[in-house]
Amino acid sequence: MALQGLQSSCQLGLMNSRYAAFAYSASSCEVSLSFKPETGLKNKKPACLHRAVLCRNIGLLAPMLSHAIMNPNKRLIKCSSTANNRQTGAVESSKLIELPLIPLPLVFFPGMTLPLQIFEFRYRILMQTLLQTDLRFGIIYSDKSRGIANVGCVGEVVKYERLVDDRFFLICKGQERFRVINVVRKAPYLVAEVQWMKDRQSVTIIEQHNLESLVLDVESYMADVIRLSNKLNGKAGKETKDLLGSRFPTPFSFFVASTFEGSPREQQALLELEDTTLRLKRERETLQNTLNYLAAASAITDAFQYSSFNEN
Repeated sequence: MALQGLQSSCQLGLMNSRYAAFAYSASSCEVSLSFKPETGLKNKKPACLHRAVLCRNIGLLAPMLSHAIMNPNKRLIKCSSTANNRQTGAVESSKLIELPLIPLPLVFFPGMTLPLQIFEFRYRILMQTLLQTDLRFGIIYSDKSRGIANVGCVGEVVKYERLVDDRFFLICKGQERFRVINVVRKAPYLVAEVQWMKDRQSVTIIEQHNLESLVLDVESYMADVIRLSNKLNGKAGKETKDLLGSRFPTPFSFFVASTFEGSPREQQALLELEDTTLRLKRERETLQNTLNYLAAASAITDAFQYSSFNEN
């Protein structure tokens, strides 16, 4: 494994305003890492997935830019990447590209938006370099027990603000995925040779039709999961048709995977798949099991409420 032996740490000097619990709470890390993608949810109560995906409002799926909300008068500088400075842009998948990496205790997906605050010295050095080049770096999942993963996602800085003491507030957008082939250096920050990853394309009409049917299935299960979750938590039902992201199969599959925040190892397994159909099938199975769990919990809740009503 290219990254074997590297030590991961939850305190990386990067503070994601939304994922602070992952970065600094040991108990949260232990709970979130208890899910095992090898066994799935068939014989296990999906506690982590239930807490992360189902017990929160679907509107929170888009990352909250808390810094911008708390500082409405602050101006963020918009970034743009041109053809000349995109040195790490997507090229032939067989070509190796050097890419700076930031390990984080979360899984980043294409199309996802992520706010970060950079304050550790080595990553401030990285930011100075990025501002002079192509504003792109790799975000890769890391946990204490398994170290750093081999597959990650490019984050492109779309907006930034230089804060006091040369700290930076960034808004990053997920781009293409990559696989780490070789570690080039570890200091002052991690740099690796990577290879771009793409999903296998559906070439026949039957495959495309099956893929479209899968998207509809997953969308339907997700809507049911949200509905039951809202019911169990006493929240008013919301229309989900405008909140479920793109219906194009591949970006949609990444969107669904990004909502499984309480199960980072399952998210990592989904990120590493190079087949949209397989990814959607796995997500459908996860949502089916989660829906069964929620339906049972809802039935028990209704039974208790009915019993209490009759006693009164």
